Amino acid sequence: MEVKQIYHEKQRLQFCLLHALNNLLQEKDSFTRVELDAIADKLVLEDPNRGSWTPLSIIFKPHHNVLTGNYDVNVLITALESRRKRVVWHDRRNGASSINLSGESLMGIMLNISVRKFAGLWRGRHWVALRSIGGVWYNLDSDLSAPKPFQHEEEVKQFLDNVIIQGGELLLVLNDRV
Repeated sequence: MEVKQIYHEKQRLQFCLLHALNNLLQEKDSFTRVELDAIADKLVLEDPNRGSWTPLSIIFKPHHNVLTGNYDVNVLITALESRRKRVVWHDRRNGASSINLSGESLMGIMLNISVRKFAGLWRGRHWVALRSIGGVWYNLDSDLSAPKPFQHEEEVKQFLDNVIIQGGELLLVLNDRV
């Protein structure tokens, strides 16, 4: 039996969305900072509220921070749609038990979780990818030193329920049927 190498990028600055997307797609440079910046800039041009920006909007753009990366959900959705994936926001009222982890259309799960760093002085959000590879679900969090395998689907669902309880968001990434 051949053991598949798991691709895993580690966290650098606030590029967690970049790392999470590449970890989800299991490919180095599947997305680049340049590509995500271009997506964020295109979304800015389409923003109907562009007229209400302040001078700080040059650095803290609506869809990403120019200095650190830190991209928002609109960049995630647009990026994955460019790879023929569909993103569906999971209704947290249903819990993780409503997710069919064995479904053939489910490519993976993106999480947006609350994090505290620097002894709790800094709070923010962090993107994490989960994906089944070779029949095993993995937590591909770029803050981990290595991918963390789950023992079984029930453990994945317990983890996802905990994410929901702590205020995290779950986005299901589906393969397009085209």
